[in-house]
Amino acid sequence: MKTTAVFCALSVLYGALAFYLPGLAPVNYCKAGETLETCKSDIQLYVNRLNTEKYVIPYEYSHFDFCTVEDGQSPVENLGQVVFGERIRPSPYKLEFLKDVKCDKVCIKTYTGGYPASEKKLQLLRKGMAMNYQHHWIVDNMPVTWCYQLEDERQYCSTGFPMGCYSKEPRSQQDTCTIHGPYNKPNTYYLFNHVNLTITYHSGATEEWGSGFKENGGRIISAKVVPHSIKHTGTIDCESQIPLEIPATAQAAGQTFQITFTYSVKFVRNNTIKWSSRWDYILESMPHTNIQWFSILNSLIIVLFLSGMVAMIMLRTLHKDIARYNQIESGEDAQEEFGWKLVHGDVFRPPRKGMLLSVLLGSGVQVFFMTLVTLAFACLGFLSPANRGALMTCAMVLYVCLGTTAGYVAARIYKSFGGEKWKSNVLLTSMLSPGIVFSLFFMMNLIFWVNGSSAAVPFSTLIALLALWFGVSVPLTFIGAYLGFKKRALEHPVRTNQIPRQIPEQNFYTQLVPGIVMGGVLPFGCIFIQLFFILNSLWSSQVYYMFGFLFLVFLILVITCSETTILLCYFHLCAEDYHWWWRSFLTSGFTAVYLLIYCIHFFFTKLDIEGATSTFLYFGYTFIMVHLFFLLTGTIGFFACFWFVRKIYSVVKVD
Repeated sequence: MKTTAVFCALSVLYGALAFYLPGLAPVNYCKAGETLETCKSDIQLYVNRLNTEKYVIPYEYSHFDFCTVEDGQSPVENLGQVVFGERIRPSPYKLEFLKDVKCDKVCIKTYTGGYPASEKKLQLLRKGMAMNYQHHWIVDNMPVTWCYQLEDERQYCSTGFPMGCYSKEPRSQQDTCTIHGPYNKPNTYYLFNHVNLTITYHSGATEEWGSGFKENGGRIISAKVVPHSIKHTGTIDCESQIPLEIPATAQAAGQTFQITFTYSVKFVRNNTIKWSSRWDYILESMPHTNIQWFSILNSLIIVLFLSGMVAMIMLRTLHKDIARYNQIESGEDAQEEFGWKLVHGDVFRPPRKGMLLSVLLGSGVQVFFMTLVTLAFACLGFLSPANRGALMTCAMVLYVCLGTTAGYVAARIYKSFGGEKWKSNVLLTSMLSPGIVFSLFFMMNLIFWVNGSSAAVPFSTLIALLALWFGVSVPLTFIGAYLGFKKRALEHPVRTNQIPRQIPEQNFYTQLVPGIVMGGVLPFGCIFIQLFFILNSLWSSQVYYMFGFLFLVFLILVITCSETTILLCYFHLCAEDYHWWWRSFLTSGFTAVYLLIYCIHFFFTKLDIEGATSTFLYFGYTFIMVHLFFLLTGTIGFFACFWFVRKIYSVVKVD
């Protein structure tokens, strides 16, 4: 059974990897002068924001003094791209299909000493090179990649390339200046003002062109760049070996300094790679990809086996308990009840702070279904890397539209607790969790805005997000709450006594805090390997694409949270502790605390983030992720335990 499940999940994974984005049609290119209705000759090169691993704040391309175009039309960005800070703009680089460019000038920038504007622009360039800010260019919806050799002699293709490098002492093997070549003058800034573009294409991609266009037409399958620093003295010479050094200090008054930006383009034919497989060389070069396959599969098999053992033990023990409780009463057997049957009159007693618990559960169900549907779409290929921002857009739209589910669940649970303040319940459900997320997001957006970052969401987008919240999500939550309160309250299988039973003194492992701390260990154990690659993709500009395994890990997380919470709940009930409502939510929800600890560990051991502002932004995003994960895992554990308790008390005979 488990082997079949793993096999099916792997089949889904391979299908997702091989399947290109549905609805995304390839673009056919022809040589200039032979353009048809089905193809075009001009290739548009777009530039995106610049970011770095050392500084969380990204900047728009025009923030630095690079060559720009005045009359270009920017592509329409979706909600996910805007929220993530992507700013795609047209570039002044002119590309024509099959037209090689040996050495062409883009523009010349002149800086004069004594002018504050010039000094500020040069200082921005120095800052960008010192912090290793990277360009992100796009050709035919493909990232322009920069490929180089790693220390283990394996080629790594990055989706960005540096704007320059700062040669400092001591130097390391993976220093940007060392990778590029002879840029070794200590404490010197080298600006990469020249790029060699290599565009690989698949010719004869469409049979409907006819035989006359097979040689001069095709589809782009890759675009690679090799940046250089070249000092053009007088005439433009792209073969010069003299690097361009940016002055480290302010220039003398009246002294001028020029930067000439140039580029070369070369087209290479390759008919062995299909257009549908053109992302493979990027994805396969991601670090530790082979290790990830083995490690994730190994951890999943272990967790599945352990979960099966827990389930088997629970079923055998429960079967014996129920058989003993339900046996024909004899004089000896009917003397005294014991174990979990003893607390049947208190097990469904409403908990303290039932309003808050119901609100958290409603928001947790909302997050659960948002995650489930988003991962399902990602596995089917709809949210592939080719569709930029689609993952975030899908998640946000689903979260808003699932307000009805949140309101319905919160109302049903709250009504089962005997609550009557339905207005407070629905307002808290629609405001509490979204309010926490939006408040953190708004604070970080203010920091981005103060720093002039491209990640600062425009005011119009903030208004749109608020409109989605108050105009769509809140009304849907009210509709769900209305439907939930209209239903009859949940009927429990046993009656609740009027006087609460006294709970005996508990052992160490059945006390509240130790039980909660132990409950989050196993669920975290099944996600921490996948978590490493997710954090890498978020903070190290790597492409995450293994949604098949992520979906499988999510299913295992659901199973593990459920079984762990049920097991601990059973122990507590056997110890005559009937306060399981909040305990079941917090037991699996404590996995989020381990997630927070891991994010802190990742920050100090894997990242090179510098500055108090970047640190605050990192932990701001981390707290949003931890908060949503707390709601997700806590809700899974609660409803598993809720089903378990109702099930066992419905099959046992109670006087």
